[in-house]
Amino acid sequence: MSDYSGSRFDSARRGAGVLLSGALSMLIIMGVLLGVMWILEGVDVVLNGSLDQYGIVGWDPDGLVGILLAPFLHGGFGHLMANSLPLLILGFLAGLRDVGKFLWASLMIVLIGGLGTWVTSPGVVTIGASGLVFGYFGFILARGLFDRSLLDFAIAIGVGVAYWGILAGLLPNQPGISWQGHLFGLIGGVVAAWVLRRKREITTSPY
Repeated sequence: MSDYSGSRFDSARRGAGVLLSGALSMLIIMGVLLGVMWILEGVDVVLNGSLDQYGIVGWDPDGLVGILLAPFLHGGFGHLMANSLPLLILGFLAGLRDVGKFLWASLMIVLIGGLGTWVTSPGVVTIGASGLVFGYFGFILARGLFDRSLLDFAIAIGVGVAYWGILAGLLPNQPGISWQGHLFGLIGGVVAAWVLRRKREITTSPY
């Protein structure tokens, strides 16, 4: 085996190891995240929905705390069930290659999505993880364009084909659906992909 072939084999093996490590980490992270959501919803049911008041309350300064809490709260188990599977799949794929960037992206999605919802939903209480779902969707698609990685591009195409239907959630005036949370979550994901994109080194040659 030539040195070149051996180097390519070692590189592929390291890449596979990184992906496997990322996959295991993301399964744990998403499992814990969803576990917390389900436990909180169980508590909320016992308390007759009293936790829902801690969601994002538009234009209310006290409601700003809901920006961090709203993704963990849901309006019943049906609402939570509708969010759980896409959140698990899209979150897993968003963090598969780089768990650290996933955590930063999640924070940006929550803050941008939550603040945008607070500004555009006066007097409305918004809860649910759908903003994260749309954020991870936007992050995965935009990362495929910005990073120019074959793996990221392939994941982006697969996610776009499988989940393009969720874009209907961006349409306004749907009873019981926060299109603002969906829209600004999506924007947060795209912004996160741009901020966290791989910086390409600029090589210069002497005159």
